[in-house]
Amino acid sequence: MTVPSAAPETIALVVVGAHLSGMPLNRELQALEATLMRATRTAPSYRFYALAGTVPPKPGLLRVAEGGVGIDVEVWSLSPAAFGLFVSRIPSPLGIGTLTLEDGSSAKGFLVEAVAVEGARDISEFGGWRNYIASLTPVDAAV
Repeated sequence: MTVPSAAPETIALVVVGAHLSGMPLNRELQALEATLMRATRTAPSYRFYALAGTVPPKPGLLRVAEGGVGIDVEVWSLSPAAFGLFVSRIPSPLGIGTLTLEDGSSAKGFLVEAVAVEGARDISEFGGWRNYIASLTPVDAAV
């Protein structure tokens, strides 16, 4: 089952970090006239990591076989052309794959290459990027 789109000619995109509403890269979605469809959570099949050396700070979502948790996400709707342009700009080690949401539906969304989480801080316990960012001191947030 896939996430229903706002219109038949759109593609749903799940964002987990710096592209969330109010976060530093959300302007990229707005510039592409993306529409926020809903806030939800992933299925409990993922681990969540703070990626080192990313500016602005970004997380990595990794699907795991066991020990996963649900992570807070937003589902946005983009035209196919906007989706293609957006995806073409995603830097390594991030990419787009198919995410499973808590209701059993699926949609395209951000995932991270497994090699990128080696040595990265596992922040799954926070349940989402906003909670993690809120936990940081101003000095930590600049790292």
